[in-house]
Amino acid sequence: MCGIIGITSNKPVSSAIISSLRKLEYRGYDSAGIATLSNGAINEIKSEGRVDNLEKNPLIKNMLGSVGIGHVRWATHGMPNTINAHPHSSETVSVVHNGIIENSTTLKKYLINKGHKFKSQTDTEVIVHLITEYLKENDLKNSILKMLKQLHGSFALGIIIKDQPDLIVGARRGSPLAVGYGLNENYLGSDSYALKSMTNKISYLSDGEFCIIKKNQVDFFDEIGNKVNKKVLELSSTEENYDKGEFKHFMAKEIEEQPITLKNCVKEYIDNINNDINIHNFPWKLYEINSVTLIGCGSAYNSCLTAKYWFEELTTLDVSVDVASEFRYRINRFKKDTLYIFVSQSGETADTYAALDLCNKNKMKTACIVNVIESSIARDSNFILPIHCGPEIGVASTKAFLGQLFVLYIMALKLAFLKKNITKDNYILKIKDLKQLPKLIKETLLNENKVRSAANTFAKAKGSMFLGRGTSYPIALEGALKLKELSYTHAEGYPAGEMKHGPLALIENGMPVVVLAPRDKYYSKIISNMQEVIARGAKVLLITNKSKDEVVSENIWETIEVENINDDLIPFLLTIPIQKLAYYTALKKGHDIDKPRNLAKSVTVE
Repeated sequence: MCGIIGITSNKPVSSAIISSLRKLEYRGYDSAGIATLSNGAINEIKSEGRVDNLEKNPLIKNMLGSVGIGHVRWATHGMPNTINAHPHSSETVSVVHNGIIENSTTLKKYLINKGHKFKSQTDTEVIVHLITEYLKENDLKNSILKMLKQLHGSFALGIIIKDQPDLIVGARRGSPLAVGYGLNENYLGSDSYALKSMTNKISYLSDGEFCIIKKNQVDFFDEIGNKVNKKVLELSSTEENYDKGEFKHFMAKEIEEQPITLKNCVKEYIDNINNDINIHNFPWKLYEINSVTLIGCGSAYNSCLTAKYWFEELTTLDVSVDVASEFRYRINRFKKDTLYIFVSQSGETADTYAALDLCNKNKMKTACIVNVIESSIARDSNFILPIHCGPEIGVASTKAFLGQLFVLYIMALKLAFLKKNITKDNYILKIKDLKQLPKLIKETLLNENKVRSAANTFAKAKGSMFLGRGTSYPIALEGALKLKELSYTHAEGYPAGEMKHGPLALIENGMPVVVLAPRDKYYSKIISNMQEVIARGAKVLLITNKSKDEVVSENIWETIEVENINDDLIPFLLTIPIQKLAYYTALKKGHDIDKPRNLAKSVTVE
């Protein structure tokens, strides 16, 4: 997590750093800080909490200097307070850091024995003292090389040095880092989103590289100090002015934008003239792929679980799903005929990237589904499928989740057709249904009053459950995740048939339970499971699709009906009310919906 910005210029940089930190705040908001070089000294200001608190500090106005670094923090080591906020500085060096230094305890003991005194509880401060120590007897480049050799773990670093008043050092291992190019100024950033307001020309550091940035020059080096030539990528020249508009929260806006998200996906991927899916330039022969492994974290993992059902229903491929943080530590028996698909909104998720890196080292076939095509996962995958949903600022994923579902579905559908697992007529019919999705999602979004009313009960409950079967089961997991993220109350998602094997013991009188029961092949079974829950005193919120047939139960607390579509695509519609339920529950409890506690949008630490 965490966000880094650095600027070296021929004019004061503090206000531009603050502006960029605002854009990076989705990456961390436990604390914020800035350091600049002026009058032969390091000037540092830090604050607990949001960038707003930093900007309110009256000393900011007097902060001079044409070279500076800034940081927003998501705490890993040490409490989220002003002392532990970044930058961390000695008299000669100031550092901002994203990642975790795994051997910080050992390094700290070494440095204390050398006479260094530590002020914070962070792992980052060892970097400051290491560079300070090495600069006593080495030039800048060799000091950086020696320091990097000592660090174990993942990091993206921004460093300024009192005796080098015209430059910033950047270094990357594991965590993403980008360099931006401007007129008489250059930039360092943890992603392109913060840099995009200042430049559309960017280079990315590869793993193990570091750079020395001056206002008119940037030099890149590999891990042994050899110079490296980097490509300069040109991003979209138009800055995306994305704000809340008339909405109270970004999440509310992003929920309502989902018809547009799906419309963009349809426009990008559906060929109306040929009734086909635009997935071309597939870099492998179809006979080379006999199995698929889907890998993700959080909501991306839930999208993978949903897609497993689609791949199994539509294709003859063997399908498995992995949590990225587990994948890299298991004994993986890699197979040449397996396609590994990595799903990540940001494209920078640390565990997902590490799993991709492991597959690349074993020369596996890799594809990714991401929202940011300039991201690390996108750059290092063999094949990229963007979700085209635009910026998503709310920490709890909404429109990106639907975008992931869409791309995973069309990939399963395209492979099914190419492998002749489904007929052309069936293929065309399913594409026709896909085109209806944006309209049906827009209509489902109108289910407002019942969701808002139900949220009052969920806001008072000490816990809840979400139950589903088939493709509704992963959506139940996603519903529970959303409620946990935003309302800070316990919620669990279960396959409904598993309730009698233990979880039923948790049901007590008045407990709210969401039952996702579309009228598919699992319908009669899940209605039976629902009755078992009702018999134990649960208040059941049934979410199903419209039908002439009424649900046979007199004891359902509330029913929400979504629009009708083929069974494959029902998960898209079921997702809408569970997103709104989490939103309105958190709103009722007065929580910070866009920035829930202890979480950040882009998870770039393991």
